[in-house]
Formats: sequence, structure tokens, C-alpha cells
Amino acid sequence: MKPCLPPLDVTPAPSWKAPPLSCDCHFHIFGPYARFPLDPGRHYDPPEAPIPAYLRVAEALGIERMVVVQPSVYGTDNACSLDAAARFGLDRARVVAVIDERADAAALRTLHEGGVRGVRFNAVSGNGTPLEQLELLARRIAPFGWHIQLYAEGRQLPELAPRLLALPVEVVIDHMGGVRTADGLDAPGFCALLRLLESGRAWVKLCGYRISSLGPPFADVAPFARALLAAAPERCVWGTDWPHPSLSEWMPEDGQLFDLLGQWAPSEAERRRVLVENPARLYGF
Repeated sequence: MKPCLPPLDVTPAPSWKAPPLSCDCHFHIFGPYARFPLDPGRHYDPPEAPIPAYLRVAEALGIERMVVVQPSVYGTDNACSLDAAARFGLDRARVVAVIDERADAAALRTLHEGGVRGVRFNAVSGNGTPLEQLELLARRIAPFGWHIQLYAEGRQLPELAPRLLALPVEVVIDHMGGVRTADGLDAPGFCALLRLLESGRAWVKLCGYRISSLGPPFADVAPFARALLAAAPERCVWGTDWPHPSLSEWMPEDGQLFDLLGQWAPSEAERRRVLVENPARLYGF
């Protein structure tokens, strides 16, 4: 089992102030493991990352709204993520869950009442719902107004894009499409991501480091982030990806990641759109 580093204990203050009602659209809660044990099918072993530790990060960044994303290490058992949203308060928290074909309308209704607004497919970390169930689950969640969230590698996007556009729900693409900056802005995966955004049927989560080929301070991500913001500024949201699972060599500083967003979106209007207006539309705040 792959070990990974814990998040940093201290979050440096960013150089700019988040607008009121800013939303972190992508982070995870792990544990406490005595109450929420990890799934035996997981591919990595994360240290506990409990609610109080996340709230310290949110306070340092000025985050008031939050979207808990179900991690692969919990499989389809969404209890930890749902518990976190309930503790944050459903007036300001939502959940992106992981389900499979066993989820019927009654189960989906219960999840909706618990704050779920999307279903995640993870084609990268393993232990997730197979992509063969994409169309089936999209049809089931459509009556609830949910979306599909996809974590895939950039090389997979050209083939997946037609399937995604044919779904009866909108799609949110994790981690800037899983492209690699070393492949360039003209890489087929990034071009497919831009086409998805321009269709008006897809959203993208900006993330400050996952696609970097150079590592800290992740300066190579900027051209890709700015291209996404230029293509569809009304369909970009942002997330910390705290506690930055599966990393084993370095751990990002969340204040620094927030500063990167400030560089990509330098105006107050741009920042408010990404952090407040877009999440409110996508997650129903």
C-alpha cells in the first residue's frame, strides 16, 4: 500500500483576501479511522485529515463554503463525507459522492437530503466506479439535477469527450483534465478539455499543482489555467485538493496555492466569479 505525506500543520496566509462566500470546491476528509475505517480496496494509505484540521485551512484562506469530495480510499461508503457536510452545515456544504449501480431512487433521495449534488468517477486512483456505468448512473441522477464529476488522465479525454457530451447531465472535470504541462497547450487531452468547456455542458476544477511537470512552485500551470479561464470563465471553479492525498515527495502550501489562483484571476470580478458565483450555480448554494 502506498504511503503518503500528511498535510502541513500551518497554512501560510495568502497575499489577498477571499471574497465573502468563497467556496473550496474540492477537498477530502479522512477519518477518524476508528469511526470511518478505510476501504480494503484502496491503493494508498492517507494519514487522518479530520474536520478541525480542514477548518483551520478554510479560516486561513477565507473559505466560507465547501464541497467535500468522496476519495477513492472510502469506495462507495460515503459516510465520512456525509458526516463532514452535516458538521459543516448544509447551508454551506455539499458532497460529491461515489455510487454504483446498486444505488436506487430511494438511496439517491437520501443522499440528496444529505447534501450530495454530484457523483464522482475516478479513473486514476483506482477503487472507483467503472466507467462502464457512466451512462446508467447519469440517467439515474438526472432527475435530481446532479452532475457527473470525472477524474481522468488527459490522454483519456479525447476518447471520453463524445460520451460525456451525450450524457443527460452536466460534467465537472477534476484537476484541470489531468493533463501534463510538459505535453503543452496543444496536447490532444487539453484541446479536448477546451472543447468540452466550450460546449456549455462541462465545468472544470482549477487546481494549482496536480498537472505540474516541474513541481513547486508550479509556475508551469499558469498558461493552462489562464487558457481555461479565457475559454469559459463562467464554468471554472477552484479547489484546494486538501489534504493533497497520495503525495510522497513534497506537500503544497495551501496559502501558496491560493496565491496562484490570484495570479491567474487578478481582478476582483474574476475571483468572485470563480470562488462565489460559479460554485453557487453548480452546487445550488
